[in-house]
Amino acid sequence: MAITAIPPRANMKTYTMKQACELTGMNYEALKFYCNSGLVPGLKRDQNNRRVFDERCIAWINGLTCLKRCGLGIKEMQHYTQLCLEGESSIPERQEILAEKREHLETQLEELRKAIAYIDEKQRFYEDVTAGRTAYCSNVINTTQEV
Repeated sequence: MAITAIPPRANMKTYTMKQACELTGMNYEALKFYCNSGLVPGLKRDQNNRRVFDERCIAWINGLTCLKRCGLGIKEMQHYTQLCLEGESSIPERQEILAEKREHLETQLEELRKAIAYIDEKQRFYEDVTAGRTAYCSNVINTTQEV
């Protein structure tokens, strides 16, 4: 995913709401919610008052989508957007926000690795049982015959 800012220029390609949905992978309602929540600054409207997205809007929305996947909620994204609108002076605060989210993601990633390792271990056990290499045992039912 490219994160380079797109400089403004004349004759920038524009997109309808439907096209913006296709380009960002968002559904109509979610994109409308983002727009109404102030998450897409600089959004223009055409002569019929329909939203018109340019390449910069699309890039920004794709960035918001990534931030959402990172765990930012709407309020946090609104705050982040406001900081971005403040310009360069807010970079240290934005870096702090992203560093905290990255740390949280690292923790989640470690938990996911542990979960995958558990599944892998269970799959090996089941393969060994079905291949006759080990006896079946369970923590939820009695699988041994008592004498």
